[in-house]
Amino acid sequence: MTRHNPTSEAEACAIVAEAAAQRTPLAIQGSGTKRAFGRPPQFELTLSSSQMTKVTLYEPAEFVISAEPGAPLSGIVRLLAEHRQELAFEPLDYRPLLGSDGEPTIGAVAAMNLSGPRRIAGGSARDSALGVRFVNGRGEAIKSGGRVMKNVTGLDLVKLMVGAHGTLGFLTEVTFKVVPSPQRVATLWLVGLSDQTAIAALSAALGSPYDISGAAHLPAKIGDGARTLIRVEGFPDSVEYRLGELRSLLKAFGTAVVLADDTGRDLWGAIRDATVLAEPRDKAIWRISTAPTKGADVAARIARTIDARWFFDWGGGLIWLACSTASAASAATIRAATREAGGHATLVRAPEDVRAAVDVFDPPVEAIARLQTGLKASLDPAGIFNPGRMFPEL
Repeated sequence: MTRHNPTSEAEACAIVAEAAAQRTPLAIQGSGTKRAFGRPPQFELTLSSSQMTKVTLYEPAEFVISAEPGAPLSGIVRLLAEHRQELAFEPLDYRPLLGSDGEPTIGAVAAMNLSGPRRIAGGSARDSALGVRFVNGRGEAIKSGGRVMKNVTGLDLVKLMVGAHGTLGFLTEVTFKVVPSPQRVATLWLVGLSDQTAIAALSAALGSPYDISGAAHLPAKIGDGARTLIRVEGFPDSVEYRLGELRSLLKAFGTAVVLADDTGRDLWGAIRDATVLAEPRDKAIWRISTAPTKGADVAARIARTIDARWFFDWGGGLIWLACSTASAASAATIRAATREAGGHATLVRAPEDVRAAVDVFDPPVEAIARLQTGLKASLDPAGIFNPGRMFPEL
């Protein structure tokens, strides 16, 4: 496979323009940490952002950062930490699940809209995106958005590009708003709850005025017994007050204890990256989004016909599920259970032959499919960017 590694937006424009003229498909890639995600590439040219690694703007006082797509996420996290700031959406790292190496990039965070447990409080990566620069399918450089949040008129290309999985253009710069890092992070722990009861407890916490930043449940099958986790962040006095109020609020569900800081941090990292399901490697991994109150029912329905383990994030609205069967039949079962609850399912990990045969994302409804086709034709008329993959529903 031939690999193009532009070092500038101008170089990327020239490469894309030539590919478009010859109608040559391009696989869009960063550092390759997610190459095992989605359909296996069926084309011979790769356009990589691995040589575009600069942080182009950082204004701590304005809470904004811009970077080229190949900038390592770890470097951006360190830079923000020096100023006691962070990305609000807590981006997940797919390497433990996919068994990949290399450095995740900020471009991949944007392209895949990667968001962790804090999404329930801080929104998704898309919600924090202020601006993008990208090369469209004609080889033209496009700029959308800026450095501040403002009302949008017309087509919001920023929101379209974040989460488009490289199907609409090649990102050359992304801009995110950032937030202050909390002075204290604390986690409440309830043990022994069933899935239904745990989600009821999480719903009670999320419905309270106490600003929850994490709400997850690890069933007994995950190990160490069933554990229900609630995270609060902020100024120390505020956190202490909210912990006390939450313990009183949740008294009917058992005695909630406060975890040691290190233990809580490690657990939330494992939840964010789904490392508790990474082994054994032969299991297929699904990421299921549904209404929080329906999460336990969706998992139970799947488990009636498929041998599976799972855990819940986002108060029950996100289900990470590992199953022993990776096939079109198991995919149909999972998607039927999810669809009935009004959700959608994404195949994150499976053998290459299964990924080649099974849709990674739920097929969109007709109206969404028409919209996606129209956007693709407008921004990538020759269909050269990641052909065969449509971006997931927003």
